[in-house]
Amino acid sequence: MAGQMKIAVVAGETSGDLLGAHLIQALKAHLPDARFIGIGGPKMQAAGQHAWWPAEKLAVRGYAEVLSHYREIAGIRRQLLKRLLADPPDAFIGVDAPDFNLWLEARLKAAGIPAIHFVSPSIWAWRPGRIRRIARSVSQMLCLFPFEAALYRKHGVPASYVGHPLADLIALEPDRSAARERLNLEPEGLVFALLPGSRQSELQYMAGTFIETALRLHDRYPQARFLVPLVTRETRSQFENALWAAGAQELPLTLLFGHAHDAMAAADAVLVASGTATLEAALYKRPMVIAYQMSPWSWRLMRRMRLQPWVGLPNILAGRFVVPEFLQHEATADNLAQALGNLVADPVVGPRLFRLFSELHRQLRQNTADRAAAAILPLLRQRA
Repeated sequence: MAGQMKIAVVAGETSGDLLGAHLIQALKAHLPDARFIGIGGPKMQAAGQHAWWPAEKLAVRGYAEVLSHYREIAGIRRQLLKRLLADPPDAFIGVDAPDFNLWLEARLKAAGIPAIHFVSPSIWAWRPGRIRRIARSVSQMLCLFPFEAALYRKHGVPASYVGHPLADLIALEPDRSAARERLNLEPEGLVFALLPGSRQSELQYMAGTFIETALRLHDRYPQARFLVPLVTRETRSQFENALWAAGAQELPLTLLFGHAHDAMAAADAVLVASGTATLEAALYKRPMVIAYQMSPWSWRLMRRMRLQPWVGLPNILAGRFVVPEFLQHEATADNLAQALGNLVADPVVGPRLFRLFSELHRQLRQNTADRAAAAILPLLRQRA
């Protein structure tokens, strides 16, 4: 391909930043002179993207939360579209963030710019009518899960199954001892990992519940340790304030700046907010309890639109409840502590989940970044 190619990539949260970074690196192997622009986080920028806005500007979840930030987000989207139409890239890649990216993709595709969407929206879980909008918006859909590509092709949307990059990144046999050594933990002893979310809006609703759960577990298991990985200074400060509000400063709890994978690898069980982290816990073969809380208004809307009884990715991919889920008013400290205690006390459930999650891991391990790049390169060649 002659000349320097310009590729716009837009990601809106921590998981998207990781996906975007791996994809940029894979494309650079084929297009070493390509220039990457758009919206991204620190990993994408380290991979070589020139970010016009940071990804955290888009990292908002829930209807009520999005509405409160709508003016700023809509303004960024309009400015981004104007810049891309004025100086068109050779391709646009939207990484997740479907409500933000599909709007852009439809307009860019109409202008003749190939529009690729990386990570299918959960049309199989809720809002199925979006598939018609997606068909109008995208030139290619890159799917992380095996059942998605066939669903898109059935509706006339070009789609490729590329696997999940976390399955490539995480070892098939996680090393608990090494993770505990890295975190200065004793080789033996009960450890719980608490992952209340990566967004401030998530901690607003879940930090207190997770802390109360830890207090109840500490009463039951006085020697247990708790690990809380948080991704930003803001969420760390937010969690520390919640600890003070709960009077829980004496909990044997370690706040980690990042290190979520080490925390999961080191843990005997994980309490995790619904989202990508549930898949990460499964890839680390850890028993888990999934919890999620949001604004009452957002919950009422989401509950009416749900098509499946599950929200956690391990349950969705298994097609049945394999780990407990507690949502909204059911996500109480008593329920969560009881479920986590049951997991660590049961000698059968751990090995059973290890076998199930190992099979899932092998299915998703597809060398995702290379497969995604291979699906995108033909569109770039056509453009050239």
